Amino acid sequence: MPPLARGGKHIGNRNVRGRTMTNEEVWRALETVKDPEIDSVSIVDLGMVEQVEIRDDMVSIHLLPTFLGCPALDIIRSRVEEAVKQAGAQAVTVEFLRHPPWTSDRISEVGRERLKQFGIAPPPRQMEPGAWQVECPYCGAERTVMENLFGPTACRSIFYCRQCKNPFEAMKPVLPLAME
Repeated sequence: MPPLARGGKHIGNRNVRGRTMTNEEVWRALETVKDPEIDSVSIVDLGMVEQVEIRDDMVSIHLLPTFLGCPALDIIRSRVEEAVKQAGAQAVTVEFLRHPPWTSDRISEVGRERLKQFGIAPPPRQMEPGAWQVECPYCGAERTVMENLFGPTACRSIFYCRQCKNPFEAMKPVLPLAME
């Protein structure tokens, strides 16, 4: 079975096409759904899939948006529905959840590597408040500086590498709130 995003759950396993639709089939289909703006990273690798539920002829997918106001959510919903139907489901529902909130530590290692290959620095795994250190996705140097907090999308900022002299985007860290 493909690895679950943290907190991901599987429930049920029946498909109306006269055979059992497996969780593996659904997860393989979800692996083909790429972020509309970063076509090398799947929604599974971004850690957006919270729950897959299969009941009789219905497959329900619960997703965590990386940002609640993301304009690509309708595109993602449509692509998920299409991919899961092509995998064998007759009916698919996609729901975006507000809780638990998506955090950048849900991005898989494969997802982090694919972000780098795309030229986007992944967010740090651990971060002290106010200390956002970004590694250049091109040369790996840590001699980087933020040029603009506001990048081309709400989830990215613009950085500049002082080592290789390239500008690049960095995915903004979204970390879990500390509970006291």
